[in-house]
Amino acid sequence: MYIKSTKVAIVGATGLVGGTMIKVLEERNFPLSELIPVASAKSYGKKVKFNGKEYSVVTPEEALSKNPDIAIFSAGGEVSKIWAPKFAEIGCTVVDNSSQWRMDPNVKLIVPEINGDMIDGKEGIISNPNCSTIQMLVALWPLHKIYKIKRIVVSTYQSVTGSGMKGINQMIKERAGVLIDLPSDPAYNYHIDQNIIPHIDSFLENGYTKEEMKMVNETHKIYNDYSIGVSATTVRVPVTGGHSESVNVEFENKIDLDEIKSVLSQGPALNSMAPGVVLWDDPKESVYPMPLYCSNRDEVFVGRLRIDDSVPNGLNMWIVSDNLRKGAATNAVQIAEIVLNKREE
Repeated sequence: MYIKSTKVAIVGATGLVGGTMIKVLEERNFPLSELIPVASAKSYGKKVKFNGKEYSVVTPEEALSKNPDIAIFSAGGEVSKIWAPKFAEIGCTVVDNSSQWRMDPNVKLIVPEINGDMIDGKEGIISNPNCSTIQMLVALWPLHKIYKIKRIVVSTYQSVTGSGMKGINQMIKERAGVLIDLPSDPAYNYHIDQNIIPHIDSFLENGYTKEEMKMVNETHKIYNDYSIGVSATTVRVPVTGGHSESVNVEFENKIDLDEIKSVLSQGPALNSMAPGVVLWDDPKESVYPMPLYCSNRDEVFVGRLRIDDSVPNGLNMWIVSDNLRKGAATNAVQIAEIVLNKREE
């Protein structure tokens, strides 16, 4: 694995995803010699715990002066736009969780189970995909290799954790009856408790939202296949624990449901046919993935597999994953692990 310890900066360390990144680093025994937590000026000096030791939050400028080997960003696109190139200039590899660099043709967009072999350890910036895209593509990748995907229609049911603590707090206050009228700066334009909002990110001229178009564009780039048709509807629902997706797939080649189940049941090991995937699919026993039971897990869970007879080679499936972990923090840390391994080769 790794020969030497590494200095790692977490930019956005006091946020929901940043905190999860620190937790994942600890759980996976990432070889840190020093953790450098970075946040905005209002969080300066706050303490962050890692492996029983406290680290003080610093500014991006101070973090640069410490010469980190890897910087994992989760502080929004504007911060990444300004600071990611500056970290890259000093020889630090940036793993960026924002959408800022995802579609840049010079920046690799990585899901380790799919295209992790693209990493050579010399990158300045590597982009972490959208959470909804990651879980969908991890589940579909082994099937795409066998049957070749022609078209995907996906509807998402996305947790309020995707909006950070702001979204969680709004739902909690509404549920407790504390928040009757929306605040001046709400996470959502409408009440989220006991509601479903078919609107994530801003609308574009084509009537789709940025979140929906991320799923389209990132699928093409990650799979390196621009022939796949992708249509997405992204929806916010009042749950925590993870994102759920109803996915309808049309394949080029003839499919076999028993073979599909066999492939997806191979387990999460990286050398399996379906790395990162866990199959929970037993309709007779009401076994299927749900965010309540997939929370705090790194796998992508798949169930409700059934043939869609309305189109040739059609398949319906239900996909659930913890958006804070595999959808963000875990995927980013996995990328960082590959970078370290490549540098040691």
